[in-house]
Amino acid sequence: MDERVQTTLFGRAVPSAAASLAGCTTRPLPITDQSVIATSGLDVHLALKSKLGAVVDGAVLRLTDQELAAADAYEVDDYVRRRVLLSSGESAWAYLDAKPLRPAARIVIVGDSIAYGRCDPHGGWAARLTATHIAGNEADHRVFNLAIPGSTLLDVAEQTPALLPPRRPDTIIVAAGINDSAISTATAQAHRDMPAHVADSLASLADTALSHNARLVVAGPTWIDESRTGDYEGLRFTQARALALREFLKTWCAENHIDYLDMWEPLRDRTEMLTDGLHPTPEGHQVLYQHIDISGC
Repeated sequence: MDERVQTTLFGRAVPSAAASLAGCTTRPLPITDQSVIATSGLDVHLALKSKLGAVVDGAVLRLTDQELAAADAYEVDDYVRRRVLLSSGESAWAYLDAKPLRPAARIVIVGDSIAYGRCDPHGGWAARLTATHIAGNEADHRVFNLAIPGSTLLDVAEQTPALLPPRRPDTIIVAAGINDSAISTATAQAHRDMPAHVADSLASLADTALSHNARLVVAGPTWIDESRTGDYEGLRFTQARALALREFLKTWCAENHIDYLDMWEPLRDRTEMLTDGLHPTPEGHQVLYQHIDISGC
């Protein structure tokens, strides 16, 4: 909102209007980029963090595409541009913390059996994340694991909207798991159009998240040991299709300014951490949790 910064970046003071963002407060963010410090005159900027009942007052800047690109270039790597829903009901771009779980307070997890924690009596990576997150702030932090074994993204997109209002999430982690890559041994033809149904489901989930002013985080599939999965309850899992899903998710998220957590690498070639070639052991879930904690928090 500093006209000096606007003039430096855009060559003019841009049109703006007062606005507010509910469910957020701010925290200080130290800046080390000397060009940004020179432009703003400050070595500490602000970052948004979620807080139920809080409101941040600011302004909406009306930018051209070229000016938006200049704003992207100005912002340091600590920020990423994401859609938010203003108190007016209008959506706008905002620069949020580049690590999507760091500013989160109320997290909803949706997905399949791996997100649910099957084969781990301790509840999988989601339970470990829950314990750490709530311990960080018992008054304000919540995690709701709503994952259901066997779910596909289509199932999640259809079921999630009704589950969110009482939980008031600011962050939604969707575990876009291995089920969306599976080939049904009975109806393989129906699964050939994977990108279309995945894209439609992701777009629906993105709209649902934005309607709650929640940040969508897509967690991709985990590594599988194809030699051990076999025919799993009428489904056939292959590394080729799982990798195709992974690449599709990464591309879709980048194109749509959605956060992506790559879950493939932590378990790659570590077959001893999979109970059946598909579901992680308790040790495997611990590795996934550590990866999420480093990548997202």
